[in-house]
Amino acid sequence: MATTADFKMGMCIEMQGDLLMIVDFQRFQTGRGASNVRTKLRSLNTGKTFEHTFTGGEKIEVATVERRPHQYLYKDENGFVFMNTNTFDQVSLSDDMIENSDLMKEGEHVHVLYHADREVPLNVELPQFVELEITYAEPGISGDTAKNTLKPATLETGAEIRVPLFINAGEKIRVDTRNRAYYERVK
Repeated sequence: MATTADFKMGMCIEMQGDLLMIVDFQRFQTGRGASNVRTKLRSLNTGKTFEHTFTGGEKIEVATVERRPHQYLYKDENGFVFMNTNTFDQVSLSDDMIENSDLMKEGEHVHVLYHADREVPLNVELPQFVELEITYAEPGISGDTAKNTLKPATLETGAEIRVPLFINAGEKIRVDTRNRAYYERVK
């Protein structure tokens, strides 16, 4: 058992029969009242994100979750196939267990979250940044100098993101997997 004072980003808790990951939290206090903790939680079973407010000092059941290194191999009709890099066991996971799965290319190293007591895969965590090649991007028009102007681009995995005007097809870029945003050009 833990309390709201023990909250950390990425911590997994059990509440109402569901496994939840803390995506964001903020402590606040109103006047002379008790402190509260506003949280943004993501269900590891359904993938849905919602907000919940805990009262200060509330007891929380912490779930034991393990992050294990895996490598993405391929996609078939059953889902995405991953291989544990330590034991070489393969596991097939559905698309709803992977956030931003279209940013993942074959051979990518990821972490799969497992419920330690039940040995059940819960979620796939992509690395914070991935390097992908742009297969198609409209050419930037000379004279477009407005600040932060972005254009659509298609990546080698088929994903579409918005990139600055100076980025062209054939270039490699680094993409932030948390918000699907262009980060920088890879040299």
